[in-house]
Amino acid sequence: MTLTTDTERTNLLEAGRRLAAVLKALRARVAPGVSAASLDDFAEAMIREGGDTPAFLGYVLDGSPPYPATLCVSINEEVVHGIPNESPKILKEGDIVGLDLGLVHEGTIVDSAITVPVGDIDEKSKKLMRVTEEALAAGIEAARPGGHVGDIGHAIQGVIESAGFTVVRDLGGHGVGERVHEEPFIANFGKAGTGPKLVEGMVLALEPIAAVGKGAVILAPDGFTYRTRDGSRSAHFEHTILIEKDSALVVTK
Repeated sequence: MTLTTDTERTNLLEAGRRLAAVLKALRARVAPGVSAASLDDFAEAMIREGGDTPAFLGYVLDGSPPYPATLCVSINEEVVHGIPNESPKILKEGDIVGLDLGLVHEGTIVDSAITVPVGDIDEKSKKLMRVTEEALAAGIEAARPGGHVGDIGHAIQGVIESAGFTVVRDLGGHGVGERVHEEPFIANFGKAGTGPKLVEGMVLALEPIAAVGKGAVILAPDGFTYRTRDGSRSAHFEHTILIEKDSALVVTK
């Protein structure tokens, strides 16, 4: 999506504020013994109480079946799109859990994700989460008008790999706004100065995904959940951003 009116910008910023509030509330509910299904129920209720609509519930991507939940809950080796509500999924001490959520406000879609510790976690998992979030910040810093999509991937890749982790290359960010997934695709690796040009008004969802192991992924039998092939842990952080005159504004902060 590329914004063309003040009304579109206002709706986008309000959508981002609302999504950030839901994710903040979800983070506070993460604890050992909590079910993924209860987090999903909470997210849907909070979104609807605000007069908005879950963006992921019923969403169809590339001919897949409709996604059956509001929230993606991905634990440890689950990389993205973990289903919270089709089988008992209970958070345990020491887990790390990715919470990925989108909402629709006044026709505008925003998308954001965090990875959260469940109780006390090991030092490598703490580092993985910290580095992935730092990679997101680097990608946002690289997203400037006149630049290129490759600038974002190059910045993200540098942070993740310099810390000894691996970029999950099969998944990445995307345009967002009128639909959940729009062009351009934003790889979390690449060469600076390459790829589509970044222009003022573009709305993008940046989402670095890092793994402790090799970073190759497989699709689970449920048809939605991606897992690391080697069973290593992964972390995922995401913000929706707006390319402005001189820099990127984080919409979902």
